[in-house]
Amino acid sequence: MTIKSSIAARGLGRATVTFTFAGLGLLFMIICGGQPLLAQTANKLSVTGKIVDSQSNSPLGYASIRLFRTADSTFTAGAITDETGGFVVDIVAGSYYALSEFIGYKPQVTQNIRLTAANSPLNMGIIKVSGSARTLDEVTVQAEKSSMELSLDKKIFNVGKDLANAGGTGVDILTNIPSVAVDVEGNVSLRGSGNVRILIDGKPSGLVSIKGASGLQQLQGSMIERVEIITNPSARYEAEGMGGVINIVLKKERKEGINGSFDIITGYPTNYGAAANVNYRRKNLNFFINYTLSYRNTPGKNYLYQELYRGDSTFIMERDMTSNLKGMNNSARGGIDYYFNPKNILTGSYTWRTSKGKRFSTLKYRDYLTSVNNLTSFTNRTQDETETEPNSEYSVTYKKTFDKKGQEFTADVRYLDNWENSDQYYRENVYRPDGSPSDIPPLLQRAVNYETEKQLLFQMDYVHPFGKEGKFEAGARSSSRDMTNNYTVTQETSEGWITLPDLTNNFLYEENINAAYGIVGNKTGKFSYQAGLRAEWTGVTTELKQTNEVNKRTYANLFPSVHVTYDFAKQNAFQLSFSRRVRRPQYNDLSPFATYSDNRNYWSGNPDLNPEFTNAFELGHIKYMGKGSLTSSLYYRHTNGKITSIRRVQEDGSSYTRPENLGTEDAYGAEFTGSFTPYQWWKLDGSVNFFRAITDGTDLDEEFQSDTYSWFVRMMSRFTLWKNTDLQLRGNYEAPQQTPQGKRKALATLDLAASRDILRNNGTLTLSVIDVFNSRKFRSVIEGDNFYTVNNSQGRRRQINLTLNYRLHQAKKKPKEGVEGEF
Repeated sequence: MTIKSSIAARGLGRATVTFTFAGLGLLFMIICGGQPLLAQTANKLSVTGKIVDSQSNSPLGYASIRLFRTADSTFTAGAITDETGGFVVDIVAGSYYALSEFIGYKPQVTQNIRLTAANSPLNMGIIKVSGSARTLDEVTVQAEKSSMELSLDKKIFNVGKDLANAGGTGVDILTNIPSVAVDVEGNVSLRGSGNVRILIDGKPSGLVSIKGASGLQQLQGSMIERVEIITNPSARYEAEGMGGVINIVLKKERKEGINGSFDIITGYPTNYGAAANVNYRRKNLNFFINYTLSYRNTPGKNYLYQELYRGDSTFIMERDMTSNLKGMNNSARGGIDYYFNPKNILTGSYTWRTSKGKRFSTLKYRDYLTSVNNLTSFTNRTQDETETEPNSEYSVTYKKTFDKKGQEFTADVRYLDNWENSDQYYRENVYRPDGSPSDIPPLLQRAVNYETEKQLLFQMDYVHPFGKEGKFEAGARSSSRDMTNNYTVTQETSEGWITLPDLTNNFLYEENINAAYGIVGNKTGKFSYQAGLRAEWTGVTTELKQTNEVNKRTYANLFPSVHVTYDFAKQNAFQLSFSRRVRRPQYNDLSPFATYSDNRNYWSGNPDLNPEFTNAFELGHIKYMGKGSLTSSLYYRHTNGKITSIRRVQEDGSSYTRPENLGTEDAYGAEFTGSFTPYQWWKLDGSVNFFRAITDGTDLDEEFQSDTYSWFVRMMSRFTLWKNTDLQLRGNYEAPQQTPQGKRKALATLDLAASRDILRNNGTLTLSVIDVFNSRKFRSVIEGDNFYTVNNSQGRRRQINLTLNYRLHQAKKKPKEGVEGEF
C-alpha cells in the first residue's frame, strides 16, 4: 500500500518519494529528544549517523531518515534525529539505501548501505543536507506533519495544522488541547489539576507571571509553532507544577536566505491583527524576528444568584454583570544565532511586549427578602479601568556539542523586567424598588494598582553519554525574583478624597530558588530506564509595608523521578514513571489585596498559604498502527496541603474567596489520546480523560470535602474536500465535577473552520467560528453553612475570524489533487 503526495509545501527540492502507511509512525516516535522506531522484526542490528547543515555543519534535530530495501524500494525502518542530529535505526541485515529529510532542505539519498552482524552498528558518518532556496514544481513526498505527535512522556501539538487556531490567542490554543482546560478567568488546568507550570521556549516568561496564565491572551496564536504537554516531568524540569508542564514553543526558522510568513486577521467581535515571522540566514549568522499587533474587543457577561441565611430570614441577591475589554497588544521578538563553528552556537534575543487596555463593566444588583417577589432595593455600579502592561525579556544562550555523539553543554542567562499599571474608577447608585433614589448617597471611588516584577535566571545543563546507550545529565539553576504592588483605594466625600485604610498597602514579594539535579539513564535490549534527583532550596519573603507584616519562609526539598520503559514487538511500548512535584504559593496566591470591581464579591490571595506536595505515578502505553497511533495512561496523584479556593459569605452578604490549604487529595485517572487517518482525505485526532478526585479538607472545615467522578473529551476531524480546501470540526466536552464546596456543571463547545490555498498556493485563507453555539459558559454551585450561590459566566462569546497567511520564500503548497494511493 503506497501513497505519493506533494512536498512542495516543504521546499525540499526535486524528488519523488514513495512510502508505506507504516512510515507515518515516524511522526510519533520521539520521546524527549528522539528514539528509534520500535522494531517490527526480531534479531535487529542497527545503523547510526548524524544529519547536519551542509554549509554551517550545525546539527539538524528532528530530521528524519528512512531505510529502503535496495532490491524493491520497500520502506523498512526509520528514525528521527535527536537535538544533536544523531540517529539510530534498528533494522535486520540487508542491503539498503537511505533517504534523509528535513523541513526546508533538499532530500539526501545515501546508496550502498550493506548491514551485517559483523559490522553492526554500522556508522553512516555525517550526512550533509542542503537548504532549498527555491520552490520546485515537480516534487512529491510524504503527507504533511501531523497536528498531534505522541510519545510516552510527552504529547506534541503542532498549532499550525489546527485550522481553528487561525486568528486566536495563546489562551484559545490551550483551550482546545487534549488534557488541558481553561476557565473563564484564563486559569489553566491539566488533567483536572490547576497547578501547571507554563513555560515559553522551555523557560519562564513575563506573560505568565504577574497575571498568571491569563496573560497568554496577549500572545498571538500565529507566533506559536507547537505546544508540548509533559504530564510526569523528570528531574531536569523545575519541580514546580503539580499537574505537569506545558511548554509553548514559538516560531523560529533557520533556513538559508530570507524567508518568512505574514498574517492579517479580522474578526467579530472586533479582532484585528497582523503578524510577521521573518528569518534571514547566511553562513554563520541567523537573524530572526517576530512581530504581532492586535486590537480586540472582548465582551463578557456574568450572572450570580445568592441566598444568605441569617436567623429566620433569607436574604437574596442577584447580580448581572456585562463587560467589554478593548485592548491594543504589541509584541516584538528578535534575535541572532551565531555559529562560531559547527559545535559552538551563541544565541541572543530580546522580547518586548506591551498591552494597553480599556475595560468598562456594568453591575446591577437586586436585593430581595425571603423571595424574588419581594424586591427591597437595586443598585447600579460601573467600573471604568485603564490598564498598561509593558514587559521585556533579555536572554543569552550558549550551546556546545562535542565529538562524542550526544555530549553537549548548554548555558542560559535570562532577565525579565515587567510592570503593570491599573487605574480604575467606580460609581455606584442605590435605588428603591420603585426606581427612586434611596437615602444612600452616590458613591465614587478610585483604585490605583501599580505592580512590578524583576527576575534574573541562570541555568546550566550538561549531557554525557556512556557505553552504547547510557547517558548522564546534570545541571544547576538559580533564579531571583522581586515583585512589588502598591495598591490604593480612595473615596470621594464632602471633604474631598480620603484613603480607605483597609484597602491600601504596599506589598513586597521576594523569591530565591536554587536547584541542582542529576539523571542517569541506560538501555539494555528492550528495557530502558532513567532515574533522577533534583534538590531545590527556596526562600520566599512577603511584607506589607504600611502594617509592617513580614512573613518569611524557607524550603529545602528533594524531588526524585524515575522512568522505566519496555519495548514490545509489533510497535508497542510501556512506560512506568514516578515524580515528586511541588506547588509553591506564587505572588497572586499570597497577595492580600482584594479585587474591588465587585464590592460584594472579593477575591484575594492568602499571605499564610503553605506549599502543597504531590507524588505522581503513571503507567503509559503507546501503540503505532499503520494508519495512526494511540497512547493510553493510568495515573495516580497523592497531594498533601491541597490548595483550593474557598468562598465565605459575611453577615452583610459580601463574600470573600481566597486560596486555602486543605488536607489531602487523591486523584486517579485514565487517559487515551490518539491520531487516526482512515483515508488520506480524512484525519482524526482526539482524547478522553476519566478521573476520580477525593479531596479531604476536614482539618479546616468538616464541610470541605468531595468525591467526584468526571471526564473530558476532545475530538478534531479534518477533511480535504477539494484539491486545495480543508474543513475542520473540533468539539470539546467537560462533564460535571464535584468540588469541596459544591459542583461545577458540564460544558460543551463546537468550533468550525475552513481553509483554502490561494495566490498560487503561497497563501492560505482561513475562516473559523469559535464556539459555534455560543455555549462556552462556566456554571457552578457553591454552598456553605449560611449561603447558597449559583454562578454563570461567559468570559468570551462566539468569535468569528478570517485570517490570510502569506508565505515568502517558504514552502509552496502543491494542490492535493496530485495525491494518489491505495487504501
